[in-house]
Amino acid sequence: MAETDIGSPDPGAAFAAPQPQDVAAVPAAPAAEPERRAGIWPRWGGWLVIAVPAATSLVVGGYEIGGPSLWRDEAYTKDAIARPFGEIFPLLGHQDAVHGAYYLLMHVIATVIGTSAAALRLPSLCAMVVATGFTAAAGRRAAALARPPDRAAGQANSAGRGLDVPALTGLLSGLLFATAPYMTYYAQMARSYAIETMFAVIATYLLLRAWPDGRWRWWLGYGAAVALTGLFNIFGLLILAAHGVTLLLSSAGDQTGARDQTGARSRAGRPPGTGRWLGRIPLRWLAASAAALLVLGPLLGLASRQQTQIAWLNRPNLNAMERLLTNLAGSRPLIVPFALLALCGLLTAWRADGWRPLNPAAVALPWLVVPPFVLIAASFVKPVYYVRYVEFCLPALAILAGAGLTWLVRLAAVTPPGRLGLGRLRLGRLRLGRLRLAWLPAALVVAVLAALLAGPQQAMRQTAARPDNLRLASGIVAAHEQPGDVVFYIPATMHVLGTGYPAPFGRLRDMARKESATASATLTGTEITSPAVLKSRFTDVRRVWVVTGASSYKFPKPSTRADKEKMALITGAGMHILHRWQAGEVMLTLYGY
Repeated sequence: MAETDIGSPDPGAAFAAPQPQDVAAVPAAPAAEPERRAGIWPRWGGWLVIAVPAATSLVVGGYEIGGPSLWRDEAYTKDAIARPFGEIFPLLGHQDAVHGAYYLLMHVIATVIGTSAAALRLPSLCAMVVATGFTAAAGRRAAALARPPDRAAGQANSAGRGLDVPALTGLLSGLLFATAPYMTYYAQMARSYAIETMFAVIATYLLLRAWPDGRWRWWLGYGAAVALTGLFNIFGLLILAAHGVTLLLSSAGDQTGARDQTGARSRAGRPPGTGRWLGRIPLRWLAASAAALLVLGPLLGLASRQQTQIAWLNRPNLNAMERLLTNLAGSRPLIVPFALLALCGLLTAWRADGWRPLNPAAVALPWLVVPPFVLIAASFVKPVYYVRYVEFCLPALAILAGAGLTWLVRLAAVTPPGRLGLGRLRLGRLRLGRLRLAWLPAALVVAVLAALLAGPQQAMRQTAARPDNLRLASGIVAAHEQPGDVVFYIPATMHVLGTGYPAPFGRLRDMARKESATASATLTGTEITSPAVLKSRFTDVRRVWVVTGASSYKFPKPSTRADKEKMALITGAGMHILHRWQAGEVMLTLYGY
């Protein structure tokens, strides 16, 4: 309708009823077409910003989802959820309470769809699809809430008329997350990290709704999303620290006049009904956060008494820092491109008078930085950091990079084509307009990213991307086992290596087994600690399988008395190594005569 307003002093003139002499000159049918299309795009265009990235993540994350072998953490999942529902609770009282909600949910799902590798990973894929949609929605919302640009940027908007910045920011943020290699990695993992990420993104989106609106319904939803984030992984509660920094960076007073992506004016500043504030922090945010922590209090208390589950962690070093950057970007070659896009995203937020309120950078930067920083800093007192525990920060990088890519498009939109050397650029007989030229830098960046993402994406679908190859280990045992073979697990926790594909391992006599995992309400069961009892069982043995698994790919040195006794029985009987196989970090050593 913009074309009808040109030269018309009266805005309503364009909509005036045609005079009789004008009826023949103005056909009715063609005039209705632009209006019909204009009505369709706002209705469907907003959904496409979310639906296109979500569909992309479904395809990218779902491709070959059952291909990689289960590894030991997924084997824990498979073993835990295979127990009767009532027997999962005793396990949580002894070990792994932090994954309790996930195990209970997966027990119900597995009852319906089974426990194949693809079935076990399907809930994670679905969670990542939802997370992708909300990443796009959060990116769009944050861009829409940003304060109207200054005069120079206003001229940019005028020059780049037709460019929907919030929609473009959301779309690019969603697509960057949907194609992130480690989105695929966690979408194809039967653990709780994808579900934790989903609720963290939902909580962030609800913060963007609750903060300018102020009504309790949004804050209650936000508190519930935060509680669910912590329920599926207690380290996910660090999203509260990130959101607190975001609120401190933002100014409620600057929110006046902001509009959301639908064009409706948001409730600006601190009008009546939005609640009280403590500086820049809404008291309702504090109340919602406190409620989430209170609800999770029993879980936090139980988890604090089960710290042996993370006793294997070490203080982070430079290699850990490099791995964090690699996981966030997807690969080493991708670190620099994503760092540059993130820097561009930060430039969109910085003005002479500081941060814009609740823009993409103010939302994404604390989310990306604060949780890893807190865990890494705490690890110098007691090791609690591991890269998987901050996986829920991955959408933050996508939003920041998406904002940076949008900035490149806007910059190109306001740059005269002559300065780019493209003033006379034609495609056949069609001269490329300024808005079309605006997509060239983004298209170039996307092409480079696509080339760099192809290799890492394919690598994520390989079993080699996981520490263990339990499928191969099971196949080796099945191919070489003989009647009467026995097995020792060193250390005892390595029992999990035989639970991913258990049939061949179940045919081996476990000489040291005392109680099964279910009977002992533990993850791996219990073993005999008496050397005399163990020796009394070691009769008529001709061959022994020793199952170990270490990241060093070396045979571990037995440390406990029971493990030393196991090796003493083997060597004391005069056995030697018949063969040794490696399946990822899993080492299978066959001893015999």
